[in-house]
Amino acid sequence: MLLLPLLATCLAQANDDVTLKASGRLHYQFAHFDNDARGKPECHGDDLRAAWLAVFGKLHIVDYKFEADFAGHRPVARDAYIARSIGNTTLLLGQFQPISHLDDRISSNHAPTIERSWLMQTLPPGYRLGVGATGHRDGWFWGASAYSLESIDAWKHKGHAAGSRLGYAARYSPGHVLHLGMTAAREEYDHPGTRGAAPLRVHPRTAGYFADNSRLPLIDFHSGRDVAVTKLAVESAGLHGSFSWQVEYGNVCYNDGQQRGEARSGYVLGSWVLTGESPSYDVKVGRLGPIKPARSSGAWELEVQYDHIQGRQWPLHRLQGAAEAWTVGVNWYAPQYVRLMLDWTDSRRRDAPGGRTLDHTGVLAGRIQFDF
Repeated sequence: MLLLPLLATCLAQANDDVTLKASGRLHYQFAHFDNDARGKPECHGDDLRAAWLAVFGKLHIVDYKFEADFAGHRPVARDAYIARSIGNTTLLLGQFQPISHLDDRISSNHAPTIERSWLMQTLPPGYRLGVGATGHRDGWFWGASAYSLESIDAWKHKGHAAGSRLGYAARYSPGHVLHLGMTAAREEYDHPGTRGAAPLRVHPRTAGYFADNSRLPLIDFHSGRDVAVTKLAVESAGLHGSFSWQVEYGNVCYNDGQQRGEARSGYVLGSWVLTGESPSYDVKVGRLGPIKPARSSGAWELEVQYDHIQGRQWPLHRLQGAAEAWTVGVNWYAPQYVRLMLDWTDSRRRDAPGGRTLDHTGVLAGRIQFDF
């Protein structure tokens, strides 16, 4: 309903001061599991994982974007903000993804693997209400944001936070980039687990989107005491013609005055475009971008990723665990709009203190993707 007045205004005043554009994505995904005898088995599944629609453009002196995901039982708001650019700096107000690390900055439309890194399940807060600023100059890029821990659709996380990112991209020649960066954030959660506030948990799915039984409980704060969270991450990426890679490592510390928690996660990702195209790179925000096929037959890409996470909480709830996974896959890019993806992931969950393997799961996952 919020979009209707804006749409009417834009259609009635179609000129250089008011513009309206649209974008969207559909991600249909499936998974087939190879379960071992340990742990509860996963069930094969398929689902429309994303059905996003956005309108964006210019409204006099500000830019705007309103985006929602219609894949679930009810629409969920994503980006909903206004922005103002001043030179090389852009100011944002509304709901957006607070400034975070490299994997979070790369759109799911362009990420080489179907499943994002476990760092993505640990570090970013998701879409939140707040204010932010991003900028760039001479290969440097930076960003900062102050935000509530609430969003338009989720009001059960109470608290406030601030985060920042700084990085540098050395552009040696077209198609050759070395990228370095770091991220820091501080979040203050109010009484998680009580008075209507949601518990604060880190329970990553170690075998992918459909694998609820593979969740690894690492962090669980639900006593109602306020929790301070400190997040740090470093990142690096490279682009060398048709080869690209990215590496990240992050650490998150939790403290409510009686209990402490810590989660560490990192990954290494490599990609090779068999048909010779080079992934794009956006130096303004410091992220790898889409592959644009040079032939009518499209482009082919091979990728491999190693992912690791471990965490612990002490002294009252002695949670401690770890997981690792290898992923190999192939992607086909149509000349426009369509991408087909197929990944095989081998994942293991471990009881860290005893060194015991809790389960060993393989999953064949695929995605049919359309975006415009």
